[in-house]
Parts: sequence; C-alpha cells; structure tokens
Amino acid sequence: MDPYGDKNLTSPLRKKAVQPEKPAEKALEKMPEPPIKEPKPPVEEPTMKVDTLVDHLGELRKQLIKSAIVFLFFLLVVFSTLNFWFPYIVKGNDLVILGPLEVIKFYTSISATLALGLSLPFLIHFIWQFVKPGLEEREARFLGLYSPVMLVLFILGLAFGYFVVNPLSFQFLIGLGMANFDVMISANEYIHFLIMTTVPLGLLFEMPIIALFLSSIGVLTSVSMKKVRKWSYLVLAIVSALITPPDFLSQLLVLIPMAGLYEASIFIIKKTEDRKSAIEDPVQ
Repeated sequence: MDPYGDKNLTSPLRKKAVQPEKPAEKALEKMPEPPIKEPKPPVEEPTMKVDTLVDHLGELRKQLIKSAIVFLFFLLVVFSTLNFWFPYIVKGNDLVILGPLEVIKFYTSISATLALGLSLPFLIHFIWQFVKPGLEEREARFLGLYSPVMLVLFILGLAFGYFVVNPLSFQFLIGLGMANFDVMISANEYIHFLIMTTVPLGLLFEMPIIALFLSSIGVLTSVSMKKVRKWSYLVLAIVSALITPPDFLSQLLVLIPMAGLYEASIFIIKKTEDRKSAIEDPVQ
C-alpha cells in the first residue's frame, strides 16, 4: 500500500513548502501603492508696476488738459457776463482808453483774472490728483487736510487787497498827482494797478500754511524762525515794495499784515511742536 496514496496525507516537506502566508504579509500586499505626487509649478511672484516717465507725463498732460478746459469755460462765462462784473472792477472811477486795442487788453485782463480766481479750486484739485501718488503719507495727509484752508487764506488775501490796500493806495496816489497834474486814468493802467494790489496779497497770505508744511517735514522750527526774525522782516519789506505801487503807504499796508502773519506762523508752529511733544512724551 502506497503510504502517500491517501490524499489527506502529504509529505512533511510538502507541508513546509505550502505553509500559509502570514497575515501581515498579505496586508502589505493588499495595501495600494501611494500615489506619486507631481511637483507643483513654481508660483510666480506678482511684479510691481513701475511708472515710467512716459506715464507721469501722460498723467500730467491729462490734468493740464482738464485745467485748461475748466479755465476756458470760466473765461467764456466771465466774458459773456462782463457787464455784471464791470461796476465792481472800476468802482465808479472815470476811465479813459488811449486806443482801440486798449479795450481788448482791458476786457481780457478782467476776464482772465476772474476766470483764474473762479477756476482755482478745480485747478488745485487737479494738481492734487497729480502729485498725490508721489507724496509720502504725512505730506499727502497734510496737503489733503489744509487745502481748504489754503483756498480760504488766498481769498482773504484778495479781499484785503481789494477792500483795503487798493482803495487807500489809489486815493493816495491820485491825490498826490492832482496837486500838480490833470489826472486822467487809463483803463489799462488801472486794471494793472488793481491786479498788482490784490493777487500777490492772496499768495502772501499763504505764509502760515507754507511755514506749517515746512515744519511738518522737519525743515523749519519755531526756534529757527525766531532767530531769523529780523532778516525775515527785511525780506518781507523788500517783497512788499516789489509787489505794491512805489509809495510808502501801500508798502506799509502790505508789510503790517505780513509781519502779523509771520508771528502767527511762529505761534502755530510752536503749538504744533508742543502738541507733538506731549503725544511722544506723555506725562506718566
């Protein structure tokens, strides 16, 4: 009888060969292979836009075109309503013209000056739009805050020249001339005199804002303004002599408010410095 004829009996060697696989090995074989991660494409860093000179010139050109359009609009409005403005310009004085072209010069001077004054707020806004991107944060904040104050001071300067300096200096000079001459007032000379005694004063009344701006960027201090006070008064006297008629009364009328504005600038800067020191070094 064949000892291995029984199918249920196997050789010990065969048993060893057909031993069942271990559970751990089966588990490892059944585990899916981990997916291969594809490398991510490199993230492109956002590139900063650099404004070129052409871009700045294009922006400047756009603001200048808008300013010119606004100015021309007010010029046409003033010129078409010149009869309304005329009495406020001549103030009841009897004017003469010395030639046909003097009429054009007179009307053009009136229209251009009034149009510039009416369009000034828009021109300031257009200039602000152009220079704002190139300003530092504190400079932009300063100009944005004090732009309305600058306009108010300019109007106050014009009003001071129109109601105070111009009539007093005009009457003084006319009275001085009538002592020895027959006085005839040329329309062209009159409008030149009126502009000279009003518009420069509007610019000079911006002194406190200019001084405050220079103080905010660290160029000017109240101590330095006090040290150069005498020289500053001398400069103001020269400026008042240059922008006013050559008479002592007009120069004095301009010099007195200029000196007052200079002292007001020192006071404002001193208060600003004190407030800044109190914020930086609070009392414990």
